[in-house]
Amino acid sequence: MKYSFLLCCAFGIGMAFAQTDSLENSLAISKGELRVKTLNELFRSYFNSNPVKAIGYAKQALALAIEIDDRKGMAAAYNNLGVAYKSQGALDKSLEYYLRALTIYDNIKNKDGIATTKSNIATIYSIKKDYGQAMKYFEEANASFTELGEQEKIIGSMNNLGILHSDLQLFEQALKYFSQASQLSEKIGKVTADPLNNIGNLYFRQGNYQRAATYYEKAMALARKDNDQNTVLYIFVNLGELYTKAGQSTKAQAYLDSATVLSEKLQAYVFEPTILKSKATNFANQNKMKEAYETMLRYDKAKERVYGEESTRKIAQMEIALDLQEKEKEIEQLKATDEINTLELKSTRMFVIVTVLGIIVMIGVVNFLYSRKKRSPNKQ
Repeated sequence: MKYSFLLCCAFGIGMAFAQTDSLENSLAISKGELRVKTLNELFRSYFNSNPVKAIGYAKQALALAIEIDDRKGMAAAYNNLGVAYKSQGALDKSLEYYLRALTIYDNIKNKDGIATTKSNIATIYSIKKDYGQAMKYFEEANASFTELGEQEKIIGSMNNLGILHSDLQLFEQALKYFSQASQLSEKIGKVTADPLNNIGNLYFRQGNYQRAATYYEKAMALARKDNDQNTVLYIFVNLGELYTKAGQSTKAQAYLDSATVLSEKLQAYVFEPTILKSKATNFANQNKMKEAYETMLRYDKAKERVYGEESTRKIAQMEIALDLQEKEKEIEQLKATDEINTLELKSTRMFVIVTVLGIIVMIGVVNFLYSRKKRSPNKQ
């Protein structure tokens, strides 16, 4: 069972609906920061249908942004690459790019960029089952999107909060978030499959397979309509797992095989452990124990690669590095404050000295004039 996290790319969820041809035409004549922006938009436009091509655009955007010192474009490219690597299951690499993006957005005071990247960081923690950190980042992102009035991104953050509450088995609150996300997407005319897929997951977890399948099919229709291949992949995986649990081996195998083909095409290796585990269970249900055993061995390797201790350790190291950066900024701010205070103290001292010297000079001038006045009658 895979939940559909809504990841925020450089220019928002709505860029999935961008006119790709128009962007390609714009790229041919654009230069400088406009070209960086167009490349980042092309990443978003292609991500759900051709992620390999999308990554190429994000890397071009990053290289050009670094060359011309376009910090906003640089941060957007780092964020987009984080989205891409997360989909491939390279969670440590994904987080590294997100943290780079967050640092830049923070430095240039870009509130939308900060919120977008925090939302994406939260998905990594959620996948790693660090729910405390995930909740912190998701709630901060949702509050910022609400403050900024970013309705499409509010849909994403509510969807993600729903997933998190479902993982915590707070199903009633999760359903509330998913329903709100779905209703808001309908209200603004940008209906998305993700909340429906996630509602299906809630019913699946409660053992209501028939109702879950209904929501999965509704979500599949929307995803195919939008050519959203990543969400189609999510739903293939979920239907494969559902029919495995329901003991319908033929249907399960068909969906799992489709999921395998599509995950390889999209290089979305984060799905591999779930697909392999469902395949192994499905083989066991058919008494194909040799195939089940071999598939479980592949599952163990895939799981370690995506969720293992090494990946967790690298993420922890990056978090420490981020904390150190924050501490360094605090120290720099304290130094700057101390320098200001020192300058103010020196200025105060100088003012006192000048004032005292002024008084001494004035007393000297008064004494001099008084002395001349006393001598004047004798000269006359």
